Formats: sequence, structure tokens, C-alpha cells
Amino acid sequence: MKNHISKVSQKELWGLMIFAYLFSFLIRMIWVYQFKDNPNFIWNSELMINTNDGYYFASGVQKVLEGMHLENPRIPDIWKYGTVLFTVLFTKITSFSLETVILYMPAVISSLVVVPIILIARLYNQSLWGFFAALLGSIAWSYYNRTMVGYFDTDMFSAMAPMFILYFLIKSTIDFNLRSALYAGIAIAIYPFLYDQGKSIVYAMGIMYALYMIFYHRKEYNTYTSIILVFFALLPLPVVEPYNYIVKIILLIMFYLLFKKTEIAQNKLIATSIILLIGFLYFGNVFALIMGKISSFIATGTVTENLHFYGVNQTIREAGKIPFETFANRISGSSIGVIVSLIGYMVLVVKHRAFILALPLIGIGVFALWGGLRFTVYAVPVAAMSAIYLFHVAIQMISDKKSIYFFSMSLLTALMIYPNITHIIGYKVPTVLNKAEVEDLTKLKEISNSKDYTLTWWDYGYPVWFYSNTNTIIDGGKHQNDNFIISKIMQTSSSELAANLSRLAVETYVDSNYTTIANTLFKNGEEEQVDPNLLLSELEEGTFMLPEKTRDIFLYLPYRMLNIFPTVTIFGNLDLTTGKAERKMVFYPTNAVSNDNGILRFNNGIMFDAKSGKVKFGNESKNVKHFIITQNTKEGKINLHSQLYHADGEYAVIYMKSYNRFVVMDVKTFYSTYVQMFMLGKYDKNLFELVISSPYSKIYKLKK
Repeated sequence: MKNHISKVSQKELWGLMIFAYLFSFLIRMIWVYQFKDNPNFIWNSELMINTNDGYYFASGVQKVLEGMHLENPRIPDIWKYGTVLFTVLFTKITSFSLETVILYMPAVISSLVVVPIILIARLYNQSLWGFFAALLGSIAWSYYNRTMVGYFDTDMFSAMAPMFILYFLIKSTIDFNLRSALYAGIAIAIYPFLYDQGKSIVYAMGIMYALYMIFYHRKEYNTYTSIILVFFALLPLPVVEPYNYIVKIILLIMFYLLFKKTEIAQNKLIATSIILLIGFLYFGNVFALIMGKISSFIATGTVTENLHFYGVNQTIREAGKIPFETFANRISGSSIGVIVSLIGYMVLVVKHRAFILALPLIGIGVFALWGGLRFTVYAVPVAAMSAIYLFHVAIQMISDKKSIYFFSMSLLTALMIYPNITHIIGYKVPTVLNKAEVEDLTKLKEISNSKDYTLTWWDYGYPVWFYSNTNTIIDGGKHQNDNFIISKIMQTSSSELAANLSRLAVETYVDSNYTTIANTLFKNGEEEQVDPNLLLSELEEGTFMLPEKTRDIFLYLPYRMLNIFPTVTIFGNLDLTTGKAERKMVFYPTNAVSNDNGILRFNNGIMFDAKSGKVKFGNESKNVKHFIITQNTKEGKINLHSQLYHADGEYAVIYMKSYNRFVVMDVKTFYSTYVQMFMLGKYDKNLFELVISSPYSKIYKLKK
């Protein structure tokens, strides 16, 4: 094998990095090209972002730059996340708007992954291997999905930052320069600031590094000084943010200078390493963190404390088990691709044993088969390096001619890239909200103030913050037991319960210093635990003494909740004392695929006989009580045409003519808050006021 084939000069190295970076960035511009002319996806002259969580960080930026959200306890501080800090800096030092910065920042940051990939290959004088691997790794399926233009989230650092850590760790095993370990330590120290969810990854990398160094280089002096730097970087410091990062980096540099200037006995270094390891394992709560991450993503059913609340993880698509094909596609673009990657990784470890240090990244990627989609992203860069390395070795075994090498590597890399590019072209993910929905929320901003609360499902919490400057009681990062509260409000057939529970929940949340509302109201786990059924009954009957009103409360009912309403209802359709569902709920949004003389067949297999008033589920036929046709008017009202079929009917069918959608539901769900107030526009005018109405959302103001 001839390494000179892929050896390049310093100038050529920069050229390869720039080319790979531009390739990564420009591929991400495909999504922009696809949607740039769609006015529904544009706000403030810019495409909107396409991930809900992005509005969490963007709201933090608004707080710093615009003084918004001062009454919202959930807004992240500028020093809480690197995403917020860097966005503030980019917005301040450039002429770009906040909307532009949050749109393109994921592509700008994530494309930097090409740098450590190429630099790692450079350590072995095989930069071209790194270059071709960077082309694949920077745009492979899972990494692209979580770092595309508009995916404004900490995921932009998720795999890029660990690759820089991996580079410095591998470098320290090759050059045995303590400075490499220092850089690795600094990168490890900063990583939680960039991507706090990845602590378990760097913990595993640190432990793997120590084991590797002791097993292969235990007699080397720098082994233990390097381990000390890495373990100290992993050790949590009892210092408030952001000073903990600054203090840790300063101390790392001080340790480095001490080790450089002072010869310390090896037995003392070993003892220090052991002490730091124990401290890291204990204070870092390492095993509990790793097991907690694993258990949180494989948990099912209700969460049992004392009362029984429904667990949220199994309703999140990312958290479920995935088939091998999905796993393979997301890591390498195809099943063949991931097999090539796994074989390549084994060859890579045999040829360059320091790549054992990448095992935690590969391992967490494989765990995705059980843990869910989100874990695949960590393995993408290493998988790309592994697959391309297999090609690299095979081609060098066949020929040492540069022309053959370039042609073969280009062809094989292109074959690996092709399914990923095909996926990217077809991955036309929409923006979180459309322009009309944003217009509704900005109207809400005009009639409310920053201490008011908007009650809605947690999916819409962050966008509600960003566009309306109001608060929520559940959002993408805070829900769990409080999902019960919102779900109950959305599905109850009692307007009195919906109104009273809304007021009680908000005032309790504020008065209790923003603790979990459900636990506070029901005194969950305490000796004087409240019977939740009794409390809800008192709220419905109006006999419960409500707290004094301190702010306005709005109910946000969007059209887009229609498809997830069955999931929303799961959390509230629960007897908290037993954990069992209160009743069987039916809610099927669907479309008609045929109309045979009044017998409508829906695309989910249900049939509706509009003449006899019956719905058929397979071989089972049920009577329909209500059939209602709704149509939106230009004034924001809803025209209704109602037909009563069977007084004792168990089901209702609504045809939302303006949307060309049918919904088949049980009668009790028909009388729920969401159905009545959004779908039919019916509400108790003594309790609610309709303040904003459009085909996309209805927003009500609570009167009490």
C-alpha cells in the first residue's frame, strides 16, 4: 500500500477542507431552493425554520436582543447554551436578521464536521481518504436530517464536536504531545455548553481513552498526564455557568504548564488519575446518567409514582425501536452502505488501533436499533470514514497509480453518496408553522402581554413563545405529568371544567414558583395526596374556590392538532388512581376515496352510509347520531349544516368542507373542547371570548 497516493501538501489540505465544506453547505441549500418561492413558508422576508425546538433557543436570543419573555421562567439564558450565545453574536456582528441567522446557522456550523474528518486522516498521511469520507459524512442521511438548513438546534454540534474531540484524542496517541491531550480536554470541557445531551458520549470516550492508554502505553510518562487532563475535563465543577467552563479551561492550562515544567513521579500521577477517575464517576453520576438515558428511551406505558401518569416517550417517533433498514439508511444511506461501514471499521481498527477510541460513537449508533432514531447521528462521521477507508485500502492494494486511485475513490464515494443525495432531494420537510398560523400568533402578541399564558399542546409551546411573547405551561422540554392538565382541558365535554382547570393550573404554576402543576394540585406522593377525580369533579361543578386572577389566559386551538388529537387525548383520558383509560375514545381524521350512491369509503377503511346514518368499521356497523358539514367564511366564522340520524347513536361524523376532511368520532369526543370550539366554533360565551379566528387556528380568551 502506498500512502503517498493520498498524501497532500498544506496548501492542498486547505483546498480539500474548503471544497468539502462548500459541498456540505451547498447540498443543504437544496431545501432552500425547493421552498424559497413558497410564500406560505416565509415570514419577515425569510424562510422559517423547520424544527419546533429551534424556537426554544430563538426565544432565548429574543430575550437578549429584544428584551422579550421577561416573565417566562423557561427561557434559556445566554450562558446556558452555546447555540444561544453564538446566535446572539452572529446576529449582532452581522447585518443579518435573527430569522436569517437561525435559518442558516445549522448548515454553517454542522458543515465544519469535514475539518476533523480530514485532519484525522491527515494524522496517517492519508488526507484524500479523509476528504472523500468528509464528502459522505457531512451529508449522510441522519446527520443531514438533524443539521439541515432551518434545523436550528444544538444538534448542529452533536456529531461535529465529538469528532474534534476524537481527533485530539487520536493525535495524542500518535505524537504523544501533551498539548494534544490539552486540546482534547478543552474540547471535552466545552462540549456540554454546545450539546448538553451528549454528556454520556464524551464520558464513554474519556473512559475508552483511559483504558486504551493504560493497555497500550502504560509505561509512558505522558499517558498519565494525558489521562489526568481528560478526566479533569470530564469532572463537574461546583461553579455556576458560564464560569465553570472558564475555570475548567484555565485549570487545564495550568495543569498542562505544571506537567511541562515539573517532573512528577509516575506513581503520583497514577494515584492522581485514579482519584480523578473516582471523582468523575461519582460526581459526574456517570452510570446513572447512561442508564437514565437508556431507560428513558425504552420506557413504555404509564409512569408510576403514586398517581399514574402516561409516559411521553413512546408517543415520540424518535424514541421507538427502528428496523435494521431504517438504521442502515440513516447511518450510511443504505443497508449495503452500513455493512461496508461496519466491515471498514473493523479493518480500520486493525490497521490503526487508535480508532478503538471511536467505539463509543459507533456503539451509540448501533444502540439506535433499540433506543430510536436520534442516536444514529453520532455514528455517521465514523461510519463514513470506515466505509471510505475500506475502499481506500482495497484500491491501494490493486494499484498505486494516482489516476486509478482518484477515479475509483470518486466512483465508489459517489455510489455511497447517491442514496443520501436522493434522500435529501426528497426530504421536503415543511416549516414548523405556515405564514397564516404565524399571523394568528402575532395578532395574539398585540392583544396580550408577556405575563399572560397560552394553553395548548406541548408541540406548539416554543413557537407560541417566539411569535406571541406569551407563556405556556407545557412545551417541548417541560411536559410529562402536566400533559394530563392540557389533555383534560382539550378533551373534556364540560366548558366549566375547561375554564376552571385553566385558571387553577396557571395560577398554581405561577404561585408555586413554576413547579409541576399536576404534582402540586394533586399533592402527588405526599401524605395528604388529593383524589384527582374528586378535585376535577369540584372544578366541573364550580364548587372549587379558584385563586385570584393575576393574568389573562388564552386557549390556542390549531388546525394542525387535528391529526395528533388521538395522541393528545391519551394523557388525559386516564384515571390517575389506577392508570387505566377512562373510556375508549374514537377520533379518526380521514379523506373520502369514493362515493357510491351516498356510501362514502374513507382512506382508512371506514365506511359511512349518509342515507341510513351508519358507520362501518370492518364488519361492525354502528349508528351515527350527528352528521355535520362545516365551512369557513371569509369573516372567520363557521357555517354549519347539521343532520341528526339516530338519537341513541354512538358516533358522530364531521365533514370539514373547507379542508376536504372527514372526522369520525365517538359522541363524547364530539362534545370535547377541541371539537366544539375549533371544529364547530361553538363555545360558552360566559366563559370564553373568541379573539382570533382563521382556518388555521382559533384563539379564545378566558373570561374568568
